[in-house]
Amino acid sequence: MQNAASIANDQQELIRLLQEENAALKNQVAHLTFQLEQLKRAVFGSKSERYVPTEIPGQPTLFGVEATAQTPTQEVSYTRTLRQAQGARPVRMEISPNLRRVEEIIEPEHMPEGAKLIGHEITEVLEIIPPDVYVRKIMRAKYAVKESVTVAPMPSLPFPKRNLGASLAAHILVGKFADHLPFYRQRQMLARSGLEVSDSTLGDWFKASADLLSPLYDVLGRKTFEQTYLQGDESPIPVQDNHKAGTTHTGYHWVVHAPEIRAVLFAYHPGRAAKFPDEMLASFSGALQTDGYAGYNNLFAREDITPLACMAHARRKFEHALTNDKARAEHALELIRWLYAIEHTCTEAKMDHEQRRQYRALHAEPILEKIGHWLKEEVMRVEPKSPMGMAIQYALNLWPRLCAYAKDGRYMIDNNLVENTIRPMAIGRKNYMFAGSHKAAQDAALMYSLLGTCKLHGIEPLAYLTDVIARISDHKANKLEELLPWNWKPLAKLAVAEMA
Repeated sequence: MQNAASIANDQQELIRLLQEENAALKNQVAHLTFQLEQLKRAVFGSKSERYVPTEIPGQPTLFGVEATAQTPTQEVSYTRTLRQAQGARPVRMEISPNLRRVEEIIEPEHMPEGAKLIGHEITEVLEIIPPDVYVRKIMRAKYAVKESVTVAPMPSLPFPKRNLGASLAAHILVGKFADHLPFYRQRQMLARSGLEVSDSTLGDWFKASADLLSPLYDVLGRKTFEQTYLQGDESPIPVQDNHKAGTTHTGYHWVVHAPEIRAVLFAYHPGRAAKFPDEMLASFSGALQTDGYAGYNNLFAREDITPLACMAHARRKFEHALTNDKARAEHALELIRWLYAIEHTCTEAKMDHEQRRQYRALHAEPILEKIGHWLKEEVMRVEPKSPMGMAIQYALNLWPRLCAYAKDGRYMIDNNLVENTIRPMAIGRKNYMFAGSHKAAQDAALMYSLLGTCKLHGIEPLAYLTDVIARISDHKANKLEELLPWNWKPLAKLAVAEMA
C-alpha cells in the first residue's frame, strides 16, 4: 500500500510538472506568435492604429443613451434620365489666385478699321520655370576725387567670405530638411541648372548657414523652456563614426514641443541616457508629457514638474493585443475611444481651456475611473508576459500620469503633436541615411527646429529662411525674437507697417 501511495504521489508530481511545462510552452508560443505578427505588420501591414468598434444593437452610447435596435427603412423608387456621355465636358481644377500671372495677349488677325475692344476671352494654363541659378554681380562705382579714390560701400552679405547668397542657402536647406533631398541629389539638380558644385562645398555652405542661424536657435530654445507645458520625445539618428571607418554611431534627437506657442525644439545628444534631458530641462518648471521611457523619471521626481503620460501609447499596447485577447482588447479600446470622442467634442465646440476642463470633469473622469478599476481587476486574470498582460501593466504603471491631463484644459490627451513634428526627420533619415558628424547632427537639429516651427505656424519655409538669412547679420542681438516664426514679418510688410 505504501508503494502504491508513493507511485501515485510521483504520478501527481509528474502531472503537475507537465502541466507547468505545457503552460510555459503555450505562453512562449503565444509570445513568439505575437512577435511574428508585429514583425509582419511592420514590414507588410498597415501602420494605422485606428479602432473601429463593432456596433452591437442595444449597446449604450457614450453618455448612456440607448441606441435604436433597428433603424426603420423605407423603399423608394424613381426614374431619372441619364446624361449622354458624349456631351460631358471635363471640369478644370480651380487655380489659386495667389499664383503670379504672366499675361499673354493675342490679337485676332485682319481686324477692320474702327473695331472696338469689348473684352477678352481668358484661358489659364499652369506652367513652371525650373530653378534659375543666376549670379548677383555687385558693381560698386569707384571715383577719383583729387588725389584719393572713393568707392561705393559694400552691401551687407550673409556670407562675406563665400559666394553664397541668401536665396541659394535657403533653397539648399529647405531642399534637405523640408523636402528630404540629400546633398548629392541637390548637386545633380543644380548641375542641370548650370551650377557645378562639389559635395564638400554644399557641406561647407550648410555648416556656414547653421552657424549664422545658431543665435536664433538659442532664442527659440529659451522661449520654449519658458513655457509651463511641454511635450517630449526622442528619436534615433545614425551618425558617422570618425573612429571606425564605414560604421555609424546611434545618436538621438531629443524633441520638445510647446503647444501653447506652437514651437518645436530639436536638440542632439550622442546617447539616450537620462543625464541629457535632466540638463536640457534644468530650467523648466511646469507640466511635462512623455511616453513611458524611464529616462524622464529623474525629471518627474522634481516637485516643480507635473508628469503627464500619453494615452496614444497606452492605446497602442491594447491595439497590438487584439489578436492575443480580442475581448479584453476591444473593451479597453472602446473605453479609450470614448475619451477621444470627448476631446473631439471639445475641439469641435471650440471650448477654451476652462470649458474643456469642466467638460472633462463631467464626462472623462468617470470613464477614467472605470478604466482604472477594470485594469486593477484584470491584471490578476491574465498572463503577465502575454501581450494583454503587458498592455494592462503598462497602463497601470502610468495610470496617475495618464489621468492627469483631465485636470487642466491646456493639456493634451496624448503626445501625438510632438510625434508629428518628428516625422519629417524620420523621412529625411531614410533619404540621407546618416549625419556626417556629431556637429552635423546638431546643425540638423537646428534646421528641424526652425522649419518645424514654421510648419506649425503655416509659414512658407523658403520665403522665411531667405529673408532671415539675408537680415540676421545686421539684426540687433537683443531683438532676435522678431525673427522667430510667430513674430516674423517680411521686409516688404515691415516697410508698409513702418510707413503706416
